[in-house]
Amino acid sequence: MDALSAGPKGVVLTERQRIAWLRLIRSDNIGPATFRDLINHFGSAEAALAALPELSARGGATRAIRIASEGEAHRELEAAHRFGARFVGIGEPDYPQALKQIDGAPPLLAVKGTLAAAKRPAVGIVGSRNASIAGAKFAAMVARDCGRAGYTVVSGLARGIDTSAHRASLDTGTIAALAGGLDQPYPPENIGLLEEITGGNGLAVSEMPFGWEPRARDFPRRNRLIAGIGLGLVVIEAAARSGSLITARLAGEFGRLVFAVPGSPLDPRCHGTNGLLKDGASIVTAPADVVEALAPLAQFDLFPSSMAEEPAPDGKPMSMPPGDSDRNRIIDALGPTPVEIDDVIRHTGLSASAVYLILLELDISGRLHRHQGGLVSLSD
Repeated sequence: MDALSAGPKGVVLTERQRIAWLRLIRSDNIGPATFRDLINHFGSAEAALAALPELSARGGATRAIRIASEGEAHRELEAAHRFGARFVGIGEPDYPQALKQIDGAPPLLAVKGTLAAAKRPAVGIVGSRNASIAGAKFAAMVARDCGRAGYTVVSGLARGIDTSAHRASLDTGTIAALAGGLDQPYPPENIGLLEEITGGNGLAVSEMPFGWEPRARDFPRRNRLIAGIGLGLVVIEAAARSGSLITARLAGEFGRLVFAVPGSPLDPRCHGTNGLLKDGASIVTAPADVVEALAPLAQFDLFPSSMAEEPAPDGKPMSMPPGDSDRNRIIDALGPTPVEIDDVIRHTGLSASAVYLILLELDISGRLHRHQGGLVSLSD
């Protein structure tokens, strides 16, 4: 199992870069995909921050964009330090290697605990909050055997299946992905479990600011972390409409192995997992099913390291911003239906650099909506 213990390489951000990255991702209308495009175009977070007001105005914003200040960034870094946490940038050695490859990977993760947990290959385990005794027991069996095989177990700290998976892998290593800030864990009854995780061989991760209380819409974002960190995802007792199925869908889109544990057709908690099996998920009736399926993937470096240095843009940035006629052509080409950016380029006949810059303007001004898979549409 040498491949399981091989540590990734990377380059550490300077403190100045980390401050600029934190400011940029905490500014209005800047999500992970927008962050990436800004860095690619302007070459650094500092340059992107300086360009935000003009980009927002050109995109048609009706009010000045709120840009996170250096003071705000310093205060959040100090809050992390007091909490015993730190921020890890994408491409740095301690950033989960599989996660950085997904669409919309967080540029910065707040982390607390044993960073070695993020350097091993991982498997996600999720399922019903209202788990049966049998479901919780099987989740613990899968987590325990995967841990012994060298995998970190990742889950969402929820009641039921998540709790069983975390507890069974405390000794071997587990990652808890949070929907709120690291200092705002949910549910409250699992605060003690989280302390066991971060005080032992585990790690807590979040992309949300310190002090952020999780809302309903934050949990799907959390779910993509679970799906992205692991090489595979095991679903145990998931209802027909559940967050676990969202995680399974994301895992499939990310190219991860999706496993499902069959259950009684009479148990509503199993309708979702049985549906996954109908849709082609791998059946799991014993922990060995998961370990054996993941073993070939863990023997190879599927996620080669990327540098944390801010990249130079592809070619030189445009010397002159696009004109109103080009901007109007793109706005006219877009609508409420998500489309691929390559289709926008072909339809308008504009250069790729012009299209990407105009989309950035619209995004930062709040007029563009980004969808999974790199699709874009005009906001309502």
